[in-house]
Amino acid sequence: MSTFAKLGSVVLCLSVVMSMSAHAARPHIVLVMADDQGWGETGYNEHPILKTPNLDAMSENGLRFDRYYAGAPVCSPTRAAVLTGRTNDRTGVESHGYALRRQEMSLGKLMREAGYTTGHFGKWHLNGFQGPGVPILDTDDHSPGEFGFDRWLSVTNFFDRDPILSRRGKFEEFIGDSSEIVVDQALDFIGRQVRVDSPSFTVIWYGTPHSPFKAAPEDMEAFKDLDEQSMHHYGELIALDRSIGTLRTGLRDLGITDNTLLWYTSDNGGLPKIKPATTGGLRGNKGTVFEGGLRVPGIIEWPGVIKQPRVTSFPACAMDILPTLLEVTKVAHPAPDRPADGISLVPLLTNEIAQRETPIGFRFANATAWIDNDWKLLSENTKKGKFQLYDLSSDSKEAKDVAAENPDILRRMKKQWIQWNESVQASFDGADYPEGIVDPAEPQRRHWRDSPEYAPYLDRFRTRWEYSDWLKKSSK
Repeated sequence: MSTFAKLGSVVLCLSVVMSMSAHAARPHIVLVMADDQGWGETGYNEHPILKTPNLDAMSENGLRFDRYYAGAPVCSPTRAAVLTGRTNDRTGVESHGYALRRQEMSLGKLMREAGYTTGHFGKWHLNGFQGPGVPILDTDDHSPGEFGFDRWLSVTNFFDRDPILSRRGKFEEFIGDSSEIVVDQALDFIGRQVRVDSPSFTVIWYGTPHSPFKAAPEDMEAFKDLDEQSMHHYGELIALDRSIGTLRTGLRDLGITDNTLLWYTSDNGGLPKIKPATTGGLRGNKGTVFEGGLRVPGIIEWPGVIKQPRVTSFPACAMDILPTLLEVTKVAHPAPDRPADGISLVPLLTNEIAQRETPIGFRFANATAWIDNDWKLLSENTKKGKFQLYDLSSDSKEAKDVAAENPDILRRMKKQWIQWNESVQASFDGADYPEGIVDPAEPQRRHWRDSPEYAPYLDRFRTRWEYSDWLKKSSK
């Protein structure tokens, strides 16, 4: 297990120091995350029919991760991991729809305190609400603004075509594809900061390709031989990829490409029941701790620093985002001894690293996984006490459990995992906070349709396609 205190012990190679010092100490930063895009759903990972020319171009101009992991196998936990550098259970975000504790230290606040103007665009899903994404209210005490975002155009959960979004509490209706809408809005935000010479920290969290699927007819043209669900799913990814092209072009037109760190990933592994399959042959899907549920696309593009594009097999994860950005911006974490799970990837930007010193851990429901470079310890149900062991260097599809043949490795990794798991449980119970307990005022997970604060909007929501069927079903 790592802590933020270890960041200071990283010795950067000379080329990293020179590259970063040659550019602004505070580069523009853009974090982009898809919603349910599997590892196999890119052209560069050889999807059989889906073309992603803009993600491919981004990967060819930056650092592409062959082994990049979400923070968890579902969405809200990964978002918590991105904003805290901590595995989701430490933050109280056990699964989708749980609220991020206000006792956590958010990347949004850290960037704002460092002089960045901060913006969030799209899916939030950290305020405790379940159900299709609805506009976040200005009275919500777990809104993006409460976690450090100066500007936000956000919804509680997934969103699709022609969305209704909330601009700091004010509802606004849009026409078009949701991915293109949030990218256009984010570029407007970034452009405003460029014009006043202010560094910007921008988070774009798509609602694509999460169900319900609804793509434009022209975006589904290449998939007309598929079933309707798959056709719309892949059509949404066509629009998402096009929006990445818009984003990269927009940064270039603003003249900030070289001095912008653009980080792309997804919040969890691919969906089942979509054809062709979403995980590129990996075992499992969203909701499992097999590779198909955890491994996702990962790309960092920063032309001013990453001058030699390449593909890396170094295992990286969502928890690495915060410590990496703190090192890039030379921001000290205010609680360096608070247990954390990510490491800074700054040395990796210009030089390959053979081994990851800190393993990557996952807890989801009763399942768990512990990845130590090529070895992966896994249990589908820790209550039953059975652990599996896989050698990912030769078995990325996790076809053969080699625990019996490697008792020493199994024993060592189980010991590491037990220590980590105990630490995570202590965090979950509130041990990391100055109060020593979790704030009892933190909200429980709930449906917005049953919450009094959304009652005045239910009649309006019943007229919208994305909510009407869900509200009808909930009333039965």
